[in-house]
Amino acid sequence: MIKERKVFKKLLVETGNDKVSVVLGPRQTGKTTALKFIHEALIGRDKASGIFLDLDIYSNFEKVSSYENALATFKLAGYNPQSPKRFYVFLDEFQRFNDLSIIIKNIYDHHKNIKIYATGSSSLAIKHKIQESLAGRKIITHLYPLDFEEFLHFKGRKELVTQVKNTSLLNGDNLFRATRELYAGLEEFIIFGGYPEAALVDKKQTKIEILKSIFDLYVKKELVEYLKLDKILEVKKLIQYLAVNNAQKIKYQNIAQIAGLSQKTVKIYIELLKETFLIAEVKPFFTNKNKELVKIPKVYFLDSGVANFFINNFNGFELRKDAPFLFENYVLSELIKGGIEPDTIKFWQDKNQTEVDFLLEGSKKLTAIEVKFKQSLASDDLSAFKIFGRGYSGARCFLVNLSCQKAFKKVKALLPYKVAHTILSFHA
Repeated sequence: MIKERKVFKKLLVETGNDKVSVVLGPRQTGKTTALKFIHEALIGRDKASGIFLDLDIYSNFEKVSSYENALATFKLAGYNPQSPKRFYVFLDEFQRFNDLSIIIKNIYDHHKNIKIYATGSSSLAIKHKIQESLAGRKIITHLYPLDFEEFLHFKGRKELVTQVKNTSLLNGDNLFRATRELYAGLEEFIIFGGYPEAALVDKKQTKIEILKSIFDLYVKKELVEYLKLDKILEVKKLIQYLAVNNAQKIKYQNIAQIAGLSQKTVKIYIELLKETFLIAEVKPFFTNKNKELVKIPKVYFLDSGVANFFINNFNGFELRKDAPFLFENYVLSELIKGGIEPDTIKFWQDKNQTEVDFLLEGSKKLTAIEVKFKQSLASDDLSAFKIFGRGYSGARCFLVNLSCQKAFKKVKALLPYKVAHTILSFHA
């Protein structure tokens, strides 16, 4: 039985749209499962016909390697050009072949009764290939690792899923004890991450072995075979440096010295890690956007289990000096999984080093977010907002913490369990 993800319903709705549905995301997050879910739903609902091709298998690519080959393959699978019924084509990992987007374009332009779903694990490659050929012809959906609520669903913890949904009803200062079960689930989620296969098992060592297999494949398929990187040991050192300094400012010069790479190469590799959905780069906020391009960024992992894997540390929070950074990383990843584009998230800092962790630019107002890995708040936890508010008085301010959920004068304190949904409901 396929475990459903939130994004599956959105993709299913797109069966009624003739545009090419492109699903982007890291390997092993369920893109293939998403296509199978849609295919099974269509067979059961509409008695639809279609074809599923895993393009990691070269012989499958040969079947669609030209417009003529593709049409012949589809006809053999039951496609009738004269039929009013749609024929569904599912292409898994289509970024591996340079000319495929042109073939998809020709099919889209000349066969309106064919609906195409295509997945890819490298947005860099796909962006270049579809920018022109599929302009106006595509809908892009991102499928990341599980968010916290999905993680609980995969674990079969229905009672905790219900608790997450009901946390919006809580109000007060001392809510940690009442939410202790949720906190325990959150700790497991942050330590081991949201990759579905790892979430489905309970044993620590089995989780670690699954993560190892996922990232051995990431190195083999993405870095070596596809991106043709030849300095794999250096890239691993780079990733380890980022993992040790997760949620902190990075200096390219330091990374270059440790990894044995030039600063130019470091910047290129960090961009590749972003475009293969391993990390997110958060830049400082300036009204002068040119300054954002040259200032030191922070780097976060889209899944905290990945960061823990690369530093080989799966200890619980009580043994982790970096627990506050992991918690901050969690909030960032939940925002992205909730629909915020990574490149639109900034952080704010003044000349005195006063900092607000995240800043979201909306159509009308700024949304400022501070993250505190604390069970009790003090008055100085609001000080950054006071200083920030002198220049941006109209901003909505949220303080994510472990125990307090209530409204202060200009700040809303939030529990972390439904953080993205709550903040995004205010952000526009």
